Amino acid sequence: MMKFVKNFRNDEDGAVTVDWVVLTAAVVGLAIAAYGSIKTGSDNMTAQTATFLGAQTVGTAGFGSVTE
Repeated sequence: MMKFVKNFRNDEDGAVTVDWVVLTAAVVGLAIAAYGSIKTGSDNMTAQTATFLGAQTVGTAGFGSVTE
C-alpha cells in the first residue's frame, strides 16, 4: 500500500493535464475577447458604409449633347 501511495504522489500526469486545461481555457477566453472586438469594429464599418452609399446619387455623365 505504501508503494502505491508513493507512486501516486510522484505521478505528474494529472498535473500536466491540469496545465493543459488551464492553458486551453485561457486561449478560448482570448479568442472570445478578440471576436467581440472584431465584431464591434466590423459592425461600425458596415454602418458607415451603408450611410455613405445611401447618400450617393446616380446621375448622368456630363459628356455634352450628341447631334447628328
